[in-house]
Amino acid sequence: MSLGYAEKLSFIEDVGQVGMAEFFDPSHVLQCKIEELAKLIQKSKHLVVFTGAGISTSCGIPDFRGPKGIWTLQREGKDLPKASLPFHRAMPSMTHMALVELERAGILKFVISQNVDGLHLRSGIPREKLSELHGDSFMEMCPSCGAEYLRDFEVETIGLKETSRRCSVEKCGAKLKDTVLDWEDALPPKEIDPAEKHCKMADLVLCLGTSLQITPACNLPLKCLRGGGKIVIVNLQKTPKDKKANVVIHGLVDKVVAGVMQSLNMKIPPYVRIDLFQIILTQSLSGDQRFINWTLRVASVHGLTSQLPFIESIEVSFSDNQNYKDAVLDKQPFLMKRRTARNETFDIFFKVNYSDGCDCVSTQLSLPFEFKVSTEEHEEIIDKEAVLQSLREKAVEESSCGHSDVVERRAVSEPRSEAVVYATVTSLRTYHSQQSLLANGELKWKLEGSGTSRKRSRTGKRKSKAREEESKA
Repeated sequence: MSLGYAEKLSFIEDVGQVGMAEFFDPSHVLQCKIEELAKLIQKSKHLVVFTGAGISTSCGIPDFRGPKGIWTLQREGKDLPKASLPFHRAMPSMTHMALVELERAGILKFVISQNVDGLHLRSGIPREKLSELHGDSFMEMCPSCGAEYLRDFEVETIGLKETSRRCSVEKCGAKLKDTVLDWEDALPPKEIDPAEKHCKMADLVLCLGTSLQITPACNLPLKCLRGGGKIVIVNLQKTPKDKKANVVIHGLVDKVVAGVMQSLNMKIPPYVRIDLFQIILTQSLSGDQRFINWTLRVASVHGLTSQLPFIESIEVSFSDNQNYKDAVLDKQPFLMKRRTARNETFDIFFKVNYSDGCDCVSTQLSLPFEFKVSTEEHEEIIDKEAVLQSLREKAVEESSCGHSDVVERRAVSEPRSEAVVYATVTSLRTYHSQQSLLANGELKWKLEGSGTSRKRSRTGKRKSKAREEESKA
């Protein structure tokens, strides 16, 4: 999770057990358990995976309950851990992407996440096969029509509060709300109901990186037992549910999952991060009809007032035969105004410089400028999914980032403006399970460019709203 997210939570004194001891199975024991898990997955007809914060620590996101977790260090009066990269630039781990491959193969039927980092969605798990029990820091939802909006920036509030944006569904326009629960918020039926349903149907529930402390979420895996299902727990710490599990594996989640994928002879797919932004060119005639006043804006596809967290600055230049002064736009909103003669045509060149956390430094783009009086509004038909898939394939094939293409183009007659939406590959991760198990047990990645109560409480006599999603792997 992000440190900012922790700071947004309401204060409570008792956050549950923290700083628990970690255990590591001997290498020969670990290998035997990995092979046993692989066989269980191979035989499974309805696999459900239940995840906690432990699957995201290798993504550079600090946990909460581990020896160096946020709440552990707070209780000890020590300095808080530092995130290794901006929260919005966190990339899915090897485990996230292995789950994607299992889902694509028809083996994994459903994922239940207690994390709010949004990495399951970004990795490629279909929304209809995912329950985010505690919400998503990058998701807004419309309380009126139910529309969901996945953002490239962290939503500013938590606690199901109204945000600054509105629903874009025609005839709706209601104010949007964040989706992240605060301590007192009940688990949404939209998330908990399908989670319960799939746990009851499961013949195998695989718990990854969770201490299984917080009710009612920690009881979900147990719902498979009545139908004869099995439970496997992969966690560095002991959990209250270990005695109910058929197999308990004490090891790094990425290492275990990499071993399982190798045993199943399945490859872990690469992760390609594609971000969107739009260039809007607005033009109008001067009062004497001799000049064109125009405004250039580089903006988020989520709205003109939304930030572009992955762009640091934009360098703007013009065709060689033009005398216009170049510009560097280094403050948001990225905006530039100019006046030109009515009959002039030229090209505008952009160098988009990306912010920290992106694997590429910059992208070069160009846009032709020509004023034409038009009363028609139109939108060019572009197969967006085909363009995005082509960008992914090119990034993987060339092992590089920075590739861009147009996914949307539309024109408005009054005021005359053209908006072009670009998709650009900003990060790439490839994972090689066979090469990732190092001698010291660490991992490396290759960088290429329903219960009656639905409120959360800690297991035990005294109830606490401490969150299981923030439990350490």
